[in-house]
Amino acid sequence: MLDETNDNLPKADGTLEPTATQTPKNETEENIIELTPEEVQNDSMITEEPLPNQMTPDSETEDVEETQSDDDDEVESSEVLIKNYENLSMDELVSEMEQLLELDQINKIKTQIEDIKKEFLSQYHHLIDEKKEEFLEQNPETTEQFEYHLPAKTKFDQAYSQYREKKNAHFKKLQNDLQGNLDKRLEIVEEMRNLINPAEKMQDTLKHFNELRDRWKNIGPIPKDKYNHVWNNYHFHVENFYDYLHLDREARDLEFKHNLELKQKLVERAEALEEEPDTNVAFRALQGLHRMWKEEVGPVGKDHREEIWDKFSAATKKIHDRKDALNEEIKQREVTNLEIKKAIVAKIEELAQTKVDSHALWLKQADIVEGLRNDFFNAGKVPAEWNEETWSTFKNAVRAFNIFKNAFYKDMKKDQHENLVKKTALLEKANELKDSTDFEATTPIMMKIQDEWKTIGHVPRKNSDKIWKEFRAACNFYFENLKEQRSEINQEEEQAFEKKQELLEATKAVTLIGQHKEDLETIKTHIEAWKMVGRVPRNKRHIDGKFNKVLDGLFEQLNGSKKESEMVRFSNRVEQLAGEDDGRRLENEKIFIIRKIDEIKNEIFQLENNIQFFSSAKNAKKENPIVVEVRKNIERHKESMNLWKEKLQQLREIAK
Repeated sequence: MLDETNDNLPKADGTLEPTATQTPKNETEENIIELTPEEVQNDSMITEEPLPNQMTPDSETEDVEETQSDDDDEVESSEVLIKNYENLSMDELVSEMEQLLELDQINKIKTQIEDIKKEFLSQYHHLIDEKKEEFLEQNPETTEQFEYHLPAKTKFDQAYSQYREKKNAHFKKLQNDLQGNLDKRLEIVEEMRNLINPAEKMQDTLKHFNELRDRWKNIGPIPKDKYNHVWNNYHFHVENFYDYLHLDREARDLEFKHNLELKQKLVERAEALEEEPDTNVAFRALQGLHRMWKEEVGPVGKDHREEIWDKFSAATKKIHDRKDALNEEIKQREVTNLEIKKAIVAKIEELAQTKVDSHALWLKQADIVEGLRNDFFNAGKVPAEWNEETWSTFKNAVRAFNIFKNAFYKDMKKDQHENLVKKTALLEKANELKDSTDFEATTPIMMKIQDEWKTIGHVPRKNSDKIWKEFRAACNFYFENLKEQRSEINQEEEQAFEKKQELLEATKAVTLIGQHKEDLETIKTHIEAWKMVGRVPRNKRHIDGKFNKVLDGLFEQLNGSKKESEMVRFSNRVEQLAGEDDGRRLENEKIFIIRKIDEIKNEIFQLENNIQFFSSAKNAKKENPIVVEVRKNIERHKESMNLWKEKLQQLREIAK
């Protein structure tokens, strides 16, 4: 029965005052039991036709009380959000578990706790495997047993132990509450049994009856295996009471009238739900109306039963049809989501087999997987029967990718260790050479060391800065010394250039006296003075060419042996090349002389063949002018070849 304060439902007149309490405003949304029509029929108070699209009593009646408890728990548990724990560190996972335990809602955090546990143990065992492998690599012949203590593991064990203790206490309390509720309901059944008392006024008996009904509906869930037995006993005695109530026709008719008014109001509210745009809200409200119809409102007269039930059933069917359509839409959406998630998992599985060979590319791969993970979580629900398998394949795919990625970094770590060994060797070599003053020999080696350093890959991050700073310091120390030494050399070369300018002008002023020996000595004196000056800056070495042109002019003026003059000129030129430390130019000069000697040999060979031709010809004269000229050419070529041979010999001696 309902109080008149509930949506203005009518109240019985003064003869029979209803005693049911007012239904809470939010009762239809939070404390709903969806009743089957058979349950409604089984209640002696209600004999109308069954609701459409409902389950059979065998499949539903037994689970009504348990369903209420599960549904409430499910609604409440949604208040504690389920997070993605795979991106959290072990310390962060422990912190998450501790925060969940502080909520003091042990019945709402089971899923989150178990997800945290799985992720923490996965990371922990992976870390232990790595540490054990490192231990065995560093101690290949050890007989000690590997041990590793992780503070986060201790904190995790403590937090999980606390969770188990709280969970056990919660279920123990829940069991006690269920037993207490059972005892209360059994007490009501017993009072119902003793309710019929002919000596008591009917008004008092009816008031007591309504009080028992109110107490019954306000008692919480009971053990599932006791529900049917208790429920059937309760309704058996309710039926007996109404049979007894029929003896008082006046009271019965008044009760029927009052119940009809209440049910008419329930029909109006059910019909009004068709205007509710949110199907789920309408359906939950309808469940509340059915609960009121069954538990709070008694039967009506036979002449109104079929009519009032048909109206209520018709309104119910419309809401159920909307709910069925919505469920079908949700089902199709979940099927689409399933295909989307399968495609996402397939992409992750593909990336878990796509090998890349650089840190930058792995970062890109990881970003792609992170995007796919977000797409997976945002894709929405899948059919319930696929939920576990989809989640499992997704987690396995992500885990496979992480294992594949970690294998790369594990190999990279090994490579970095090898690179550290190589760079350490170069560092030691650089430290050995940094104090060297043999710059001519050491500089190419130091430059080669630097080039080799560039070709070696990364080293472990903890060693990177230290070894680089030490290597750079050794190289900088050497090249700073080299720079100072070259600065001193540059000053000396500038002074040498100024001196050669003076010598060039003095050589230009030389006047030969026409005596070959004396003039040649004069030229040699200037050449020796020029050699004593030393090197000039590279960009000013053109002064040597100017000096050689002046010498060429003087040599052209010499009288007497051209060979001696030529050898002096050649000796001066070769010594200048040798003084420049230009081995390439000396080698080119040597190649040029060898080719020149070969050319002269070929010329002599050709001329000698020509002489043989003329000598064997008929009527050839012994003093043929052509033959005489050829012989003279042969002699000139031989003299030239001897000169080139002397130059080659002198060049080889200087180049030693």
